[in-house]
Amino acid sequence: MDVPDGLDVEGAGGLAGVPDGFERLWTPHRMAYIGGADKPADDAAGEGCPFCRAPGLGDQEGLVVARGTVAYVVLNLYPYNGGHLLVCPYRHVADYTDLTDDEVAEVAALTRTAMRVLRAVSAPQGFNLGMNQGQVAGAGIRAHLHQHVVPRWGGDANFLPIVARTRALPELLADTRDRLAAAWPAAGE
Repeated sequence: MDVPDGLDVEGAGGLAGVPDGFERLWTPHRMAYIGGADKPADDAAGEGCPFCRAPGLGDQEGLVVARGTVAYVVLNLYPYNGGHLLVCPYRHVADYTDLTDDEVAEVAALTRTAMRVLRAVSAPQGFNLGMNQGQVAGAGIRAHLHQHVVPRWGGDANFLPIVARTRALPELLADTRDRLAAAWPAAGE
């Protein structure tokens, strides 16, 4: 086979590619997320919704960090950073304006506690907080509202996400869940 100058057909099992000076970091496990794994098939409440399903599992299996009366805290299965938490009402509700007063109050209180616990456990230098309302706003699971609590450190936005579409997380999700749950204050504290 005649190969044009600069074309590498050996390094990738015969697949052609022009060298560009970059090393590649392959993360095939991300294809599950990109392909829609763990995303509901529809907007219905129930077992198809991961935020309806998680509280019905054991805390370790469901990655639940803390439980309140009308809302709970869970680790993000596909975190932006280590310790990325989600505060969710138990009730399957999509829009913030549809929350009850009790749900608004507990989501806010759990968010504040999540920030305090993350500061104690991981010493982040800041946080991103937010809710993506609707698919066009970036909501991956739009039918069940969830508040993001993302700890941030100087330098955490490094070359990996930009060049390699890869996040380097320093700890397994189960270990992060255990550390945060152990540091979570008991009810009434």
